[in-house]
Amino acid sequence: MKLLIVSGLSGSGKSIALDTLEDCGYYCIDNLPVTLLEDFISHVMLVDIKTYAKTAIGIDARNQSESLAAFSESLLLIRSKGIDCEIIFMQAEEATLLKRYSETRRRHPLTDLNIPLKEALKLEKEMLTPIAKHASVVIDTSRTHYHQLRDLIRDQIGERDITHISLQFQSFGFKHGVPLDADFVFDARSLPNPYWVPDLRGLTGKDQPVVDFLKEQSLVGELLKDVIDFLQRWIPRFEAEGRSYLTVAIGCTGGQHRSVYLVDALARHFKTPSLNVIARHRELN
Repeated sequence: MKLLIVSGLSGSGKSIALDTLEDCGYYCIDNLPVTLLEDFISHVMLVDIKTYAKTAIGIDARNQSESLAAFSESLLLIRSKGIDCEIIFMQAEEATLLKRYSETRRRHPLTDLNIPLKEALKLEKEMLTPIAKHASVVIDTSRTHYHQLRDLIRDQIGERDITHISLQFQSFGFKHGVPLDADFVFDARSLPNPYWVPDLRGLTGKDQPVVDFLKEQSLVGELLKDVIDFLQRWIPRFEAEGRSYLTVAIGCTGGQHRSVYLVDALARHFKTPSLNVIARHRELN
């Protein structure tokens, strides 16, 4: 049996994640109190295994803080019953969350006359720490729109063969910030930059002239080989430890040329039946 617990900050996309998982065949429940997890497992999931073989449960800050603080004990109990349980934690930068709330005019669940929105976001992050520290995968949605998030959830979680690790390569630009959900970050800013070639400046690492330019650079090939050698050594060790997700971020200055080329090259190299490989280009979307 498979249980996904989807949690995270309000406004980070939990509802989109649950809707997508439902489309992937999961039985989804939003905002189940932590105190009812044990009863749900014992009296619902284990009683009707066929219906609840793949279940996703949303848990957020609407729970009482005491219940969230005891989440570690609840998780141990779930796994003691033979349930394969993974935690998906979603987050976004504070500025992004504030902007989303200003645009939708939604009310944050922790705001009231004495707690403004900015303070509620900080309080929520503290309350959800007991869940976040157990996360199998952390998804940062600061620069991800609706359709991108659905594709990410579907590709990385909803339709993944649970017997194999899911390996995500992500390009990004350092000037826009380092991805918060990366397990490894490699810096490609020391490589020759196509941006300074006038004919290549308006293109991206997906365009053949840029690909040809970077293939001719020996330093690019050396970095690519070093990253491949590193990952080939350590991916089996992550799998042996039971890790289900691994995110590798490659950054250059703007996230348009060098990092895009390297991510595509890495995805092609590691794409095998035994690995679920995803390539994302944050600054191209």
